[in-house]
Amino acid sequence: MRLVVPLTDLDQVTLAQSRDELPALVLLPDTEIVERLGDKYLAHVLFEELGIASPPTWLPNGVPDDATFPLLVKARRGFGSRHIYRAEDRAQLGFFLGYTPVDSIVQACLGGEEFSVDVFSDLDGRCLNAIPRTMIESKGGESIKGMTIRDEPLIALARDVSEKLRLVGPANIQCFREHDGTHFITDINPRFGGGFPLPLAAGGHYPELALALARGERPEPRLGDFREGIVMTRFFSDLSLTQNGDGTLKPLAPAE
Repeated sequence: MRLVVPLTDLDQVTLAQSRDELPALVLLPDTEIVERLGDKYLAHVLFEELGIASPPTWLPNGVPDDATFPLLVKARRGFGSRHIYRAEDRAQLGFFLGYTPVDSIVQACLGGEEFSVDVFSDLDGRCLNAIPRTMIESKGGESIKGMTIRDEPLIALARDVSEKLRLVGPANIQCFREHDGTHFITDINPRFGGGFPLPLAAGGHYPELALALARGERPEPRLGDFREGIVMTRFFSDLSLTQNGDGTLKPLAPAE
């Protein structure tokens, strides 16, 4: 049994393109889907093609004269919340488009609440589970604090989106819920997200599902099979070590 599971944005296209050469099951959707999800403008066009609501998004030279500010300038192929700027008016938009060092898009700035949904799909694109979580705090594009919630509209939305895209394996769907209850998809990462420890702690059993697929099994969907109200907080830590006298290291005792 051999299995390749994507963990970063840096290797997804390479793995998808090389799946037939690898002696292992690669848990990624079709190469075209992976490539388009990695490009925020092509992802927006893909969402529109499939009837998935996405915030208005333009290339820099296509922003309409009547666009409503504020607008976001975002890296077209960025990750980790790098190179994102908020333009309050047309002058700032022009400045940030000239200032940013990367190829960018311009996107409407949403005013609702942001959520993240961790999904897992089988090799046929069936959504096996979807676990929504709040985005209490993020740093550098990584979820630092969040809580699992049993939100049926979000579960249904994530299932619909993942099956329309025929996602395979783990994926993280990021969306906003506007004040009128509508949802807009902003990003989809076809991998385990940085906040995956939370759905794992909530009983998602996604690693077990991945191993089942690698064994050739076909697990049945288990939507809603998780614990709500599980809270995650992550923090940086360090551990100082010293020589142990036998070639190993031991924790450094605090100075008295």
